[in-house]
Amino acid sequence: MNRTTPLPALAPPSVDGLVEAVLAGEHGPLPSELVATSVFWIHHGTRLAGGDTTYLNQYVLVRLGGSFGGCAFEAGEIDPAVCRDSCGVPLDALLREAPRPLRIAALDAYLSQTRPHRAAATAGEAEPVILPAGTPEIRARARDAAIAGLLDIEAGARVALIGVVNPLVEAIRERGGEPLPCDFNLETTQWGDPVTDDMDEVLERAEAVVATGMTLSNGSFDTALERCRSRGIPLIVYAQTGSAVARAFLGSGVTALCAEPFPFSQFSAEETVLYRYRTVNRA
Repeated sequence: MNRTTPLPALAPPSVDGLVEAVLAGEHGPLPSELVATSVFWIHHGTRLAGGDTTYLNQYVLVRLGGSFGGCAFEAGEIDPAVCRDSCGVPLDALLREAPRPLRIAALDAYLSQTRPHRAAATAGEAEPVILPAGTPEIRARARDAAIAGLLDIEAGARVALIGVVNPLVEAIRERGGEPLPCDFNLETTQWGDPVTDDMDEVLERAEAVVATGMTLSNGSFDTALERCRSRGIPLIVYAQTGSAVARAFLGSGVTALCAEPFPFSQFSAEETVLYRYRTVNRA
């Protein structure tokens, strides 16, 4: 079933603009009245069967009441001591003063608490997708097929992929798209396609864009958002990082979102849920 999310009454202009709105209490309770219950630092490596790429991922997670917020970060960007130093800290202090990945995780936790994805699904605003139990390869293929299913493209359309995951390259091709892979840490895809680190170049050539939530962590999200707004092309976001943060931009640059809140698919062999949102872009 296709479900459409209502357009926001007042779309944030940028991630920093969203933070300011949250601090002002425009999205729920004042963050100064809340504290980060727990903070987690997670580092893991993955190599899928048949591939030659080892993915090294680091996440910082913030728990706020009944919600988790997550953000991936680059190696060495945050020290594990963040767990000791940040738990029990008022949320507004994290939103104002923490390193960017921790700020995004805190913002994600807040927005997930005030409007959980499961509640959006119950209200008919999001489509829950069950990822099957099984091996990492089975679950990754199902996840990336769900993301690619949000693409509405003509055969041969050029699709910028900002943040390369090999199964997602394959899923885009299976839908008839021509991937334009861009990543700061990879040089080629599993099939030998060159991967550029020039995001501006692929954003200029693309007819549609798929971006991962990592763009929220490294600060490139606002650039991709503005380019898609100005060019009037679809922007589909796949977010483990900042899934509720990206949701705030639906209908204002973000056309569709595949949101995967914590616990992420790679941390379980059992069924887990992700949430697909669709809306009309109002660039």
